[in-house]
Amino acid sequence: MGFTRNVLVAVVAGAFVLPACADDDMTALTTQLRAELKRLAERVEQLERSNKDMEKALATERLSEKEPEVVTRLKAVEFQALAMQKQARQIEALEGITVGGSLTGVVQKVGAGNTASGAEETRANYRGDISVTLPGGEMGNTEGKIFAHFRFGQGNGIGLRPTYTSTANTTGFQTNAGADDSFGILAQAWYQLSIPLIDGGLKANAREHLYLTAGKIDPFVFFDQNGAADDESAKFMNNAFVHNPLLDSGGDIRADAYGFAPGAIVKYENSRQKGGEWALSLGVFGSGPGANFTGSLAGPFVIAQAETAARFNYLPGNYRAYLWRNGRGAGYDSVERKHAGMGFSADQKVTDEVTLFGRYGHQLTGKVRFDRALTVGAELAGTSWARAADGLGVAFGSLRTASDYRDDSLAVSGYEASGSEKQMEIYYRFKLNSKVELTPDLQWIRQPGGDATAPTVKVLGLRAKVGF
Repeated sequence: MGFTRNVLVAVVAGAFVLPACADDDMTALTTQLRAELKRLAERVEQLERSNKDMEKALATERLSEKEPEVVTRLKAVEFQALAMQKQARQIEALEGITVGGSLTGVVQKVGAGNTASGAEETRANYRGDISVTLPGGEMGNTEGKIFAHFRFGQGNGIGLRPTYTSTANTTGFQTNAGADDSFGILAQAWYQLSIPLIDGGLKANAREHLYLTAGKIDPFVFFDQNGAADDESAKFMNNAFVHNPLLDSGGDIRADAYGFAPGAIVKYENSRQKGGEWALSLGVFGSGPGANFTGSLAGPFVIAQAETAARFNYLPGNYRAYLWRNGRGAGYDSVERKHAGMGFSADQKVTDEVTLFGRYGHQLTGKVRFDRALTVGAELAGTSWARAADGLGVAFGSLRTASDYRDDSLAVSGYEASGSEKQMEIYYRFKLNSKVELTPDLQWIRQPGGDATAPTVKVLGLRAKVGF
């Protein structure tokens, strides 16, 4: 504005040195020019004042009704731009982070002749699970992933008379602190590296990968998986149908009291053939006192698995075979010794609505209560009755009494065990909405614990699950 004022002064000065034409005309012209210059100077001063007001208003982020309208609009645009930048930064910070959670509640009832207490029992329990997956950094083509799983709950469920089935309610969870002091545990915390095996091509085109995983792990997340029978919160609840019975109900895995253990896994995966993907995995986990960090990691639980995908009439299926060895296997005589076994797990869609599953376990060494395990079953989607999200499941199992235990059962357990314990479970999963499921469930256990004289155990239950 100082420059403009100088120009005006120069113009005024020049006006007085103009050649004199005629005195009267010159006087009128000079008067008119002075009036115009005065108005121009006033306008410039007004603009300077407005400019100072704008500079003063823009110096603060606060809004005021006394500010010029253009300043208010500029600040509004600036606030919107800053808000968009903040949202963009938040989205960028959350990129790659996934969170999942569920809350599962179960009520079960069993008659007096089938409980350890000898009284009719109706028991309720709940379990909550929260999982978080975070990006674990990159190094060249290698990507890392951090996984954490938190679990909490109350109630161990009904207490059955002696059976080979470890529990009729695998959702039961309660910390060792007791029912009145319910709090959560860090169930899993592991880090995984994904290494694409690239042969002179692009990372995105890699069809072979190597995965390295280490930390506190649920071994069944990586071994003995099954698409139709491995989630007690949504499918079968009897533990004999959730995992291979020799490993879980039989105890050969020897994880901690909650089913987790420190370990490391290496996996090679080949997906060159669509629909014929295959993989090889090897896992080493702490066993017994090594699983809960109270003892040596010597004598670990080691498991190797080969798996492949297959098509039946263009429908997907998965087949897994595995061998295991536990240097700290727990025998029915409470003596630690080396245990070994092998297993097989399969799930196959045979129609768009029907998925079949099967598991087989064979104990090779070790003193165990049962040494053969066979479970089979199916899940039928509710498409046929216009309830596509619903599911009807049925499963059958047989756990054969081991010869050593048959000979020693009277001295060890107080009854003579023979033959096989047999299980059956049927459920209907009703999808109430996208977040809530209700599942009535009925179970039978014949010859519990291999005792041919024991009555058949009948368990009636209802499960509710809320998930996100």
